[in-house]
Amino acid sequence: MKLIIAAGVLALVTTLIGTRLFIGFLVRRGYGQFVRDDGPTTHKSKRGTPTMGGAVIIAAVVVAYGLAHLIMWDTPSYSGLLLLALLVATGLLGFADDWTKISNQRSLGLTSRGKLIGQILIGLAFAAASLAMPNPYGETPASRSISFTRDIDWLRLPVVLAVVWMTFLIIASSNAVNLTDGLDGLATGSLCMVFAAYTLISIWQRNQWCRPGSTAGPMCYAVRDPWDLSVVAASLAAACFGFLWWNAKPAKIFLGDTGSLSLGAVVGGLAIFTRTEILLVVLGLLFVVETASVMIQVSYFKLTHGKRVFKMAPLHHHFELLGWDEVTVVIRLWIVCGAAVVTGLSLFYAQWVLGQ
Repeated sequence: MKLIIAAGVLALVTTLIGTRLFIGFLVRRGYGQFVRDDGPTTHKSKRGTPTMGGAVIIAAVVVAYGLAHLIMWDTPSYSGLLLLALLVATGLLGFADDWTKISNQRSLGLTSRGKLIGQILIGLAFAAASLAMPNPYGETPASRSISFTRDIDWLRLPVVLAVVWMTFLIIASSNAVNLTDGLDGLATGSLCMVFAAYTLISIWQRNQWCRPGSTAGPMCYAVRDPWDLSVVAASLAAACFGFLWWNAKPAKIFLGDTGSLSLGAVVGGLAIFTRTEILLVVLGLLFVVETASVMIQVSYFKLTHGKRVFKMAPLHHHFELLGWDEVTVVIRLWIVCGAAVVTGLSLFYAQWVLGQ
């Protein structure tokens, strides 16, 4: 537990201080956000706000994870290092997108195809690595089974399909958070709750871990490195919490694609490693709804040749155009996210209780 606390405190302090310094660095160089022309008119005032703030969160998590293990004389796990690699790799892809916007002075960055190709390559590499390097107990960070709160044995996939499934999860979660990141503090605050949930899930799995001689019982969890997964999740939750100080309305800095793509991807990675892939739909319900609103809007627009279901997608912009204040939209969607997270944790615990 000391390792988890140390990592969380280090990540929190690093983002609280580091974000302020990074804001000054970006302002001096004029690296600001460009707002889409068809967005709500209230967003015009946000033009020029520093972006790429996700870089601070990524750096804070990596530093906190490394220093916590060093201070506690603990060895980093293969699972933890894979999640950090996923965080950094997708962060670099997001940085390329943000930098393209800044250098070209427009609200559009990399092409959709270019971004998707990058996500596919990262997802495939992560998935393949997750099925490799078994520990002495024969466990790999990921499994070939689709999972809810644990692996579903009869949904065990061939290796190729398992890699495709995990790649899809990484891309889907990455893009879902990216779409949700449209209002001050919305994505950051929601991610705090989701990462906190994964911290609790990992700690519980460690306490009910399947090991020879364990007293965990028949409903133990066959998860690799659950303790280190909780360290990564706690670092992410604390880093997002510290960043929220500067990202809450009026935001002094935005996550940018550097943050939203990488944090979304690592949410998917945690779901894969904790064997809660389908449960992620509940825990991350807000991200699912935001993504669904875009898919519905685009599909209906094409089918009806110009008609719309929502005033604007993603859904948070629809509420803005209905006349809701931005802070009201954010707080109410935070409540939705919090309720979904509580429901997801309840389902996770109920499955363990009912299985006893």
